[in-house]
Amino acid sequence: MNDKPTFLQAWWLAIRPRTLPAAASGVAIGSALAWHDGSFQLLPALACLLIALLLQIGSNVANDVFDFERGADTAERLGPVRVTQAGYLTPTQVKRGMVVIFGLAALLGLYLASLRGWTVILLGVAAILSAVAYTGGPYPLGYHGLGDVFVFLFFGLAAVAGTYFVQVGWVSAAAWWMAVPIGLIVTAILVVNNLRDIESDRKAGKHTLVVLMDERGAKIEYILLMVVAYLLLPALVLLKIIPVGAMLTWLSMPLALRTLKVVLTQKGRPLNAALAGTGQTALLFSLFFWLGLLF
Repeated sequence: MNDKPTFLQAWWLAIRPRTLPAAASGVAIGSALAWHDGSFQLLPALACLLIALLLQIGSNVANDVFDFERGADTAERLGPVRVTQAGYLTPTQVKRGMVVIFGLAALLGLYLASLRGWTVILLGVAAILSAVAYTGGPYPLGYHGLGDVFVFLFFGLAAVAGTYFVQVGWVSAAAWWMAVPIGLIVTAILVVNNLRDIESDRKAGKHTLVVLMDERGAKIEYILLMVVAYLLLPALVLLKIIPVGAMLTWLSMPLALRTLKVVLTQKGRPLNAALAGTGQTALLFSLFFWLGLLF
């Protein structure tokens, strides 16, 4: 971008809209299972979707400003532009926006808490604190190799089980189990992101799991995450935890394989394509799952 963007354009860059489909994937699976069990509720499902999107946006914004302040974002960055580092928004503006975003998520969380009680409040507080603590605070999770774990917990387990819980009032075995494959795929998105940024993260002292394992280890992790995610489905079908229609998720596998090829053969900026491809795989996986339960 040659010219400095307008204020609204800068915020559009800050929220990173291409990351949002993956954030919606866990909510889609939780809602699909609630529908299959005859307990789908539109308003709670929409609230869960908006909260997931706001948490992802808030996390993106927090990473933007805190990575800049810690020196992890420089002109050598290979990923999409970061608005604080580029000077499009000041750190103060970004932090104020972050507070507004998480505040909106909290308000929606209060609506869900009115339906299901204090458990929802605890989950919401934990999600917001983790989103901020990924790159912010005295012990940033992403700088100590813990990002993968927390992405799996909140974009997998919490997203699927939480969405199911607010609609049904309890969590089925199917909801717990289906949180695993989508959580693994979304975690693979983070692996690609950190693999792309491995050199700049090393220089900045950002000890992501990829930095700790090196490139070969990161590629093995990516393969394992994706393979387990897809192989878990037939096992769950055979155990009659989920219906056979859920195997429709395998229709997303061609995209997953094309993306895997990029991860294994490219490095640096070309991995942006793998980043997008893994996110699209997560969304397709969840949509095919819903279609499988529907038909």
